[in-house]
Amino acid sequence: MEICIDNGGTLTDFYVRRGDSVWATKTLTTPYDLSECFFDGLRKVSGLVYGDEDAGRLLAEASGISYSTTQGTNSLVERKGPRLGLVVPKGFDTARLAPSAHHRELFDDLIGPRIVAVDMDLGADSLAEEVIRCTNTLGEQGTSRIVVCLTGADYVHRESHYVAQYERSFLPHHLGTVPISMSHETTGDACVERRMWTAIFNAFLHGPMENFLFYAQQRLKNHRGAPSLRIFRNDGGTARVVKTTAVKTYSSGPRGGMEAAYRIAARRGYSHLVSVDVGGTTSDIGRVEAGEIHTDLRGEIEGVASSLELCNVVSAGVGGGSLIRAIDGKIKVGPESAGAAPGPACFGLGGSDATITDALLAIGLLDPETFFEGGKALDRQRAEAAIKAYVADPLGLSVAQAAYAMRDAWVDALAAALHEHTPPRADSVLLAFGGAGPMAICAVAEKLDIGTVFIPRFAAMLSAYGVSFGSPAQDYEMVVAGADRKGFERVSKALLERAERDMAADGLALSACRLDACAIHGEQVTAIDIHAPQAWPAEVDSIQFHVVAITQAANSGKAAAMDPAAVFVHEPGTGCPAAGERRVHDETGVETSIPVYRTFDARPGQWAAGPAVLEGLFYTAHLPAQWTLHVVEGGDLLLVRDSSH
Repeated sequence: MEICIDNGGTLTDFYVRRGDSVWATKTLTTPYDLSECFFDGLRKVSGLVYGDEDAGRLLAEASGISYSTTQGTNSLVERKGPRLGLVVPKGFDTARLAPSAHHRELFDDLIGPRIVAVDMDLGADSLAEEVIRCTNTLGEQGTSRIVVCLTGADYVHRESHYVAQYERSFLPHHLGTVPISMSHETTGDACVERRMWTAIFNAFLHGPMENFLFYAQQRLKNHRGAPSLRIFRNDGGTARVVKTTAVKTYSSGPRGGMEAAYRIAARRGYSHLVSVDVGGTTSDIGRVEAGEIHTDLRGEIEGVASSLELCNVVSAGVGGGSLIRAIDGKIKVGPESAGAAPGPACFGLGGSDATITDALLAIGLLDPETFFEGGKALDRQRAEAAIKAYVADPLGLSVAQAAYAMRDAWVDALAAALHEHTPPRADSVLLAFGGAGPMAICAVAEKLDIGTVFIPRFAAMLSAYGVSFGSPAQDYEMVVAGADRKGFERVSKALLERAERDMAADGLALSACRLDACAIHGEQVTAIDIHAPQAWPAEVDSIQFHVVAITQAANSGKAAAMDPAAVFVHEPGTGCPAAGERRVHDETGVETSIPVYRTFDARPGQWAAGPAVLEGLFYTAHLPAQWTLHVVEGGDLLLVRDSSH
């Protein structure tokens, strides 16, 4: 049995697989203590597996736990982290780290004035005094974590020497000793600026992630037989907590969604799959094109180039909890969010802000009793009061008119973000997932002139499903600029030995792993054989080395593509049975009844025509007129627009 968890800012998703059986659920994220929602979700999903809640039994029978999180992303967005102090070499111009106003603003937020320059060419006694001076200066400025970023061909040795001097004067076990890290521990990028920024990001995320992950791991150990916690990372691999750098957790949740999208595209034969994962706060937009996840060799973190290869996922400030208000005669959507607590006004938890959730409830598309699988009753009166206060009255509209105007503004904002990231093509298919992904996706597709929408059976928990494809893996990079063939051989040997040690910790030999390596020179990337340094290009800045275990999960998704034509062949009587009706009203307040289809248990081959409401597991979707629902293999949904429109 495998447990996969995707921790988001508003909700945390759980996906459990045992053989051909699958269970999934959600729980509210508890940002004050992430271990609370972690174990609450384990209890909830154990109730689905066994009929009664028994988290201990679930953990005892599980073969592994894989965990992804967006907390790193949220920490950077909200600037919630330690007060970093930066150590640079004497003469280094920190303006190199801030070539733009955006870079400068981010640098000021994370580092500010807490910078010291060290002369590493001093003698031993003088250097010891220099390190003490630097540390005292940073301490007086309130530094709570130090990042050492030095330069030169021997920067690794220089950083290690600085830290050795530091630890002689400030013993790690003494109270008040400030934690310290080195840039080369995070990456071996030859570009100084990228390496420094990546080290800064890692140091900023390290404390909060370390505290939670080690605490969660310790609580797991209290359950006899519980498997160790593995972290799903932004490269698509997994590793134990002690083998994971904090920056690798950045955007790991969206990577899980893209792993799932990749397998959907491969399985269904889609050449251009545009994915949108709509959560409570943001929407993560990505694409799978020509059978590949779109990635950047030097992905950006908060708009700054890093040393990490990241999938090209853009976060737009549009989500199910995005605040919607009328400002200066126009409706503004986000980027602020109501979150899980207090949440939208309709949650009845003290929040008074209007969101798209309030608008769809007021329109009648959401059922107050069945929302969140009946686990979150909604208050329509509170929703209408919020709409009236923040949108209707300022614009001189009725509540009904304001609700539709809010929906249209939300759809426009999401469609604009999608178009900016990935302009639609004739062969584009829109993949909607996340708890709020499907709800108005057909309207978004119409704005983009996309006629096909795909909603997976487990759409609301798709990123957790994608986490299940993560295999044990490690990434390395080492600077080799100026090295000769003998130097290449030393680098090859060092990388292989390090990989062998790290994978052995997971009980894996390198012979059971796929080894991918490339030589990087400027913007040029050349695939190489890690075992054949004599054949490497003469001009190389650094070597990247990726090691991933060869598992069934790593290779799944390459099944034969489904025949799209077969989807539209229906036998008589295969229409979806309606589970009831829902009364919705138009902008004038006139009510009509439309059918409701429970799609989670629908059978392949069944279909239904809009207008209708589709209720899946932890999501609701509106199927407009001129759209048809087709239930395909695996219980997934294909929504197709009438070609005449």
